[in-house]
Amino acid sequence: MATRTITIVGAGQSGLQLGIGLLGAGYEVNLISNRTPDQIRNGAIASSQCMFDQALGHERALGLDLWPDAPPVEGISFTVAPPDAPGVKAVSWAHRLDAPAQSIDQRVKFPAFMEVFSARGGNLVFEDAGIAELERYSRDSDLVIVAAGKGEIAQLFQRDDQRSHYSSPQRALALTYVNGMRPREEYSAVNFNLIPGVGEYFVFPALTVTGPCEIMVFEGIPGSEMDSWKGLAPAEHLENSLRILKRYLPWEAERCTEVELTDASGVLQGRFPPTVRHPLATLPSGRTVLGMADVVVLNDPITGQGSNNAAKCAAAYLRGILAHEDAPYTDDFKQGLFEDYWAYAKHVAAWTNAMLAPPAPHALQLLGTAQENPQVARRFANGFDYPPDFASWFMSPEAAKSYLESFTAVR
Repeated sequence: MATRTITIVGAGQSGLQLGIGLLGAGYEVNLISNRTPDQIRNGAIASSQCMFDQALGHERALGLDLWPDAPPVEGISFTVAPPDAPGVKAVSWAHRLDAPAQSIDQRVKFPAFMEVFSARGGNLVFEDAGIAELERYSRDSDLVIVAAGKGEIAQLFQRDDQRSHYSSPQRALALTYVNGMRPREEYSAVNFNLIPGVGEYFVFPALTVTGPCEIMVFEGIPGSEMDSWKGLAPAEHLENSLRILKRYLPWEAERCTEVELTDASGVLQGRFPPTVRHPLATLPSGRTVLGMADVVVLNDPITGQGSNNAAKCAAAYLRGILAHEDAPYTDDFKQGLFEDYWAYAKHVAAWTNAMLAPPAPHALQLLGTAQENPQVARRFANGFDYPPDFASWFMSPEAAKSYLESFTAVR
C-alpha cells in the first residue's frame, strides 16, 4: 500500500497524540500549529488538564509518559458546603483512585510532544490555518482532521442541536496556578467542593513550567458571587481566589495562607457553552474535513474531562484509521470515526451536563451514601477515569434505587 498522507490542524493533546500514533504506523503526517514550542512554553496557561489512568494509558502506549516524577493525583474528595453556613460540611468523603491521575501543564507537555513528533519523522508546520489553508491541505492530503478551531475554521463545524444540551455558558470559569499551598493530608487528590447556588471549586497538584504546583479551578454559576473574574490583573485574580475560599470554604483557605502565583501567566478566566457539533465540515470546494476532540464535543470542565476526552478521541480515531487500511476516506468513513468516539463521549457529555444542573435528589442521596459506604465512594471516584460507568447507577433515579438496593440485598 502506498504511504498515505494525513494532515492534522492543531497541535494540542488530540492532534499531537494522533499524529505520533499515525507516524508509528507508517503514515506521513503533517501537523499544523499556529504557535511554536517557545511561544507555547512562554505563553498563558490554557487548561487544568488532569488526566486519569485510561487516558494516560493511551500516552503510555505511544511512549509519551515523559514525566514519571510529576506530582501524582491519588484520589478524589467530595464536599457539599452550604453557602449560608461557612465551615459546615453537609457531605464530605474521600477515596483513593485505583490508579493515580496526573496533570502536566500544556506549556510543558505540548512542546515536548512536538519534539517527539518531529524526532519520529513528522512534518511540523507553523502557520495560521484558515479556509484557504484547509483547501490546500485537502488537495495535498488523503485526509484532513481539524483538532483546533477558531475564527473561520470554528464557523465551519455546525452545532448539533439534537446532541447539544445547553445553548449558553453555564459557568464563569477561572484557573489559578499557585505555589506554596499546604499539601493535603493522607494522600493527594482532586478536592472537589460543591457550593449550592454559588458554584464549584476543585484543586489538585500538577507540574507547571516552574515545577510542582497546585491548580485551583473555580466554576461560578453566572450571576453568583463566584462570577467575578472579568478584567482582573493576575494579582487581583489571586486575591479574588482567596476571597472566595475564605467566604465559603475555610478548610481550603487554611491550605492557602502562603500561596503565590506560579508565574504571571498562571491565571485564566472565561466562559463558553458546552456544545456538540457535526463532525464533517464542507469547504467551498466541496471537499470535507473531519473535526475531533473539543472541536466536535466541547464539555464544561466541571468534570475534568477535556484532556481525557482528547486522548480518548485520538485513540479512537487512530484505531479506526488503522483498521480502515487502504480503503478510501469517504464521508461515511469520517462520520463513522466520530460515531465510534461519540458512543463513548455521549456518556461524558450526559454526566457533565448533569453536574452543571442543580443536583437531583437521587444524586444527592448517592453522594451522601458515599460518606458512609466506601464502595459507593470508590465507584464515584473511579468514574472520572471511565464516565460511561455512571449510566448504570448514577444518571437516573431508577438506576440509583437499584444500585442502593443491591447493598440492602447483600445484608
